[in-house]
Amino acid sequence: MQEYLLFVDTETTGLPRKWTADYGVRDNWPSAVQVAWVLYTRDGREIKRENFYVSDNDVPITSRAQEIHGLEPVYLARHGVPRQLVMQRLAEDLNQYQPLVIGHFVLLDFHVLNADFMRCTIASPLEKARLYCTMLASVRHIKKPWRKYLRLNELYQELFGKPLGAMHHALVDAEATAACFFELWKRGEIDETAVAAQQHRLRQGRECNATGITRPWQWLLIFVVVLMLIGFVFLRNSA
Repeated sequence: MQEYLLFVDTETTGLPRKWTADYGVRDNWPSAVQVAWVLYTRDGREIKRENFYVSDNDVPITSRAQEIHGLEPVYLARHGVPRQLVMQRLAEDLNQYQPLVIGHFVLLDFHVLNADFMRCTIASPLEKARLYCTMLASVRHIKKPWRKYLRLNELYQELFGKPLGAMHHALVDAEATAACFFELWKRGEIDETAVAAQQHRLRQGRECNATGITRPWQWLLIFVVVLMLIGFVFLRNSA
């Protein structure tokens, strides 16, 4: 594993309309309205942290996204900085430290940031970076069989026995992701082998823009299986 770990989170204008679309497809990819990252050494020593609001208003914020993170264009114009500056700073840290990039549902951050790198005509260092996703690592903590992964606040609650508190703030979420990662590392649930094992899976997501979210047909299959089980129990009791 790399000497440096960069925990990243974004708040965005929404979700992509089509995950397999190229980054240059007009009106498909959301933009980040807040980008935060915290850089650590692999032994848990914090090196630096950055947190930026983005003032550019060229990509409309969906009503659903605004409900989630509460960031409005007026606030962003007042407290934000140009996207070009944010992405340049992120590129500099990625190029300088060559870190393992870690996020909770890291593929969303990966694709949104790559789209923003393209908007800024900056070569994306993320294309060659190794990634790790704490959402994928949450599977062994699932207690409900119909759940696929834990949300960040759910994983945090499971690991530390207390609520995360404020959510959908990029810096808070990046810090929580770091806390979860290091706790899982301490418990032996993440090691060099686990990091290496995720690379192929995440590479597929980078190439096809997969979300890792349960598809509608998968929910239908689950529903059919449940109905079959109920029918089997009913017939058995009726016999």
